[in-house]
Amino acid sequence: MDYHKLLETLLREKEGMLLTKDIIEAGISKQLLSKYVKKGYIERVTQGVYLSKDAFEDAMYVLQARSKKAIFSHETALYLHDLTDRDPLQYTVTLPSGYNASNFKNDGIYVYFIKNDLLNLGVEYGKTPFGRNIRVYNKERTICDIVRNRNVIDSAIINEGIRRYLSEKEKDIPKLLQYAEKFRVEKIIRQYVEVLI
Repeated sequence: MDYHKLLETLLREKEGMLLTKDIIEAGISKQLLSKYVKKGYIERVTQGVYLSKDAFEDAMYVLQARSKKAIFSHETALYLHDLTDRDPLQYTVTLPSGYNASNFKNDGIYVYFIKNDLLNLGVEYGKTPFGRNIRVYNKERTICDIVRNRNVIDSAIINEGIRRYLSEKEKDIPKLLQYAEKFRVEKIIRQYVEVLI
């Protein structure tokens, strides 16, 4: 079998970025993978993530590939949902309470923690600026998250995000209020809704 051609096909199918599991599932051994890295056919970006020499690194995708538990949230989710014009200065993710996030923090990623029973509430798939699928909180969860953490998030970002959300046709006020109740910010969210609608 021509593993080099197989690797090239995989790289084309995955737009230049591969996970170790993709490579092993295709039948390429870790030893052969290591050989391809040494020869410069592909580059190891981080543990378990490889990039072809002509592909652009998708930092959001790589970040989430490092930990399937990481969910893009807060300011980063606002950006991904087009609820703010500001590019995030640093990515924000939410992880389950007790998760060792030292690698994320060392890389300049802002980490929020939440109890396991609320971790997956409002998770959906979104797209990175490069078009790859990532897990991100939906708009309603994002609004609740930024209000819940209003002491550490710029009030201008909060106001812009809420204003943009409430001006959208696809807004789901019942879902927003349901989430707000679970996160104990219902009173504040209701005030915004009453003033801005």
